[in-house]
Amino acid sequence: MSKGTILIADDEQDIRDLLCDFLGGEGYQCLSAFDAFDALEKFRISSGIDLVMSDIRMPGKSGLDLLEEVKKVDEDVIVIMISAVKDIESAISAMSKGAYDYVSKPFKLNEVAVVANKAMEKRRLILENKEYQRELEMKVEARTIELRKALEELDRTYKFTLSALVTALDTRDTETQGHSLRVVRYTLELARILGIKDKGALKELEYGALLHDIGKIGIPDAILRKAGKLTLEEWSIMKTHPVIGYDILKKIKFLEESAQIVLHHHEKFDGTGYPDGLKGTQIPVGSRIFAVADAFDAMTSQRPYRSPIHIDKVAEELRKISGTQFDPDIVSAFYDAGLDFWGEVGEAINIQISEDPDFFLK
Repeated sequence: MSKGTILIADDEQDIRDLLCDFLGGEGYQCLSAFDAFDALEKFRISSGIDLVMSDIRMPGKSGLDLLEEVKKVDEDVIVIMISAVKDIESAISAMSKGAYDYVSKPFKLNEVAVVANKAMEKRRLILENKEYQRELEMKVEARTIELRKALEELDRTYKFTLSALVTALDTRDTETQGHSLRVVRYTLELARILGIKDKGALKELEYGALLHDIGKIGIPDAILRKAGKLTLEEWSIMKTHPVIGYDILKKIKFLEESAQIVLHHHEKFDGTGYPDGLKGTQIPVGSRIFAVADAFDAMTSQRPYRSPIHIDKVAEELRKISGTQFDPDIVSAFYDAGLDFWGEVGEAINIQISEDPDFFLK
């Protein structure tokens, strides 16, 4: 079995023959080239050359030039310089440019064999390390794919859990059925219009919008399902649902940030909202985005006590309370998308809900 392939470049026929015969007897497969141009051509077209032995002084192009050019083709090839005694300094300089070692004329063939064997061992180690790195990268890639699939399945499980919570809420608060799913879509569309691209931030918004009213689970049916106007005492109890929702979600690791959106989704830009009376940018941006989306859906949806408000009138109302109830920048972003756009989004989500109630899980 061949110990490897060596390309010998020297303008002297006798030197090429000597090295080829000797190294061939040592178990190497040898190719020869009469100058640097010939050597470079053979190196490019021949696969599997492990080692180049090149004379430093050759007509037309030097061995140092050849060293530089073969390294560009294969950075891992091992190059040994052949030098006359007067070229020793050049040979040593070549090592700083990537040559492995040098042998000098007149040759001591046993030394040539030692240098060639060491060089080939280094080549073997380099290739083994590269193969190990390649296999390691493939294993990492495979594990990454497995992890991604596991995370996708975990996310799907999360969605099933959240959907179950929202379904439980919708069962009690029948007048807002479908509201949570619609407002999720409006919130995400508005976030993208505002330039929010981070997947983590969008996921927090999605979960926060979906679960914004989860605290109503803790509100008595007599208040939650009351047909008439709430008393001051009943309204005071109703206003606790953001805190109840926050308390439900805050201890769930993947919902920690979304819980903040839930807690502050009834804050107002002028500070008159609840539960904490936050003002302006004190209100989390997710809650400010959600507030506009939520108001738009509330006004354009069918409710027992009124019919949907026409989208043009909704637009007027949003503009009227921009800066008091809503962040004016977010309202502006809402208008930038155009009312037709929001009408189409609403129609599409209602069709999805009616045709496939479980679409959110897919």
